[in-house]
Amino acid sequence: MNNYLLKIEYDGTKFVGWQFQKNGRSIQDVIEKALNKIFKSKIRVTGAGRTDKGVHAYGQYANFKIDKNIKDKKKFINSINYFLNEDFISVLDIKKKNLDFNSRFNAKERIYEYRIINREGRLSLHRNQAWHIKKALDLKLLRKGAKILEGTHDFSTFRASSCSAKSPIKKMNSIKVKKKGELISITFKSQSFLQNQVRSIVGCLKHLSCKRWTLEYFKKVLRSKKRSSCAPPAPACGLYLKNIRY
Repeated sequence: MNNYLLKIEYDGTKFVGWQFQKNGRSIQDVIEKALNKIFKSKIRVTGAGRTDKGVHAYGQYANFKIDKNIKDKKKFINSINYFLNEDFISVLDIKKKNLDFNSRFNAKERIYEYRIINREGRLSLHRNQAWHIKKALDLKLLRKGAKILEGTHDFSTFRASSCSAKSPIKKMNSIKVKKKGELISITFKSQSFLQNQVRSIVGCLKHLSCKRWTLEYFKKVLRSKKRSSCAPPAPACGLYLKNIRY
């Protein structure tokens, strides 16, 4: 038996998310069907991050086990991408791992990036690829709010009601804000995240940076530990699973 790790890129616009669901097409399902066509056997993949509907990825990882040995890496990548091409999913790399390796549970750090395009004119080229915000954002306030959320906190305010995590307490390793022209990118690093945590945080940072909230009120929202205190979550189209560190 062999255990292989895939690095995957995808546009999540037309999918219900990474994980298999009965109500629509998932990225996991499409990849498994492609693997089944190549190996002529039923294969299950384990994803490192369960991205939600509409969320994209530069660096999603998933592992699968098979009794066959993949000798030609280039041939395999070209073969699976042939079946994935129409769905805007690409396998970028494949590596052989130990049999006990699990892409989800062995992850040391997950890196998400949220993209905002801050301008008056509507989006054309970046439609479904970023959150379009017309009102000018105060970058200093945005960075101050992000700094407050670094470290270990009870993130109940930013947790979806359907979240299955055992605890709302997470350690946010860092949140970095960068601006280049109209593009504002916010990069989040943590070992694991709560369901909807990043999008909920970005929604609150938006309220802060457009001066709808004061910095003191933003702190109060975090301390409240109440989902009802949270601003509307940022849209899924701006969120990317950027990389996972093992």
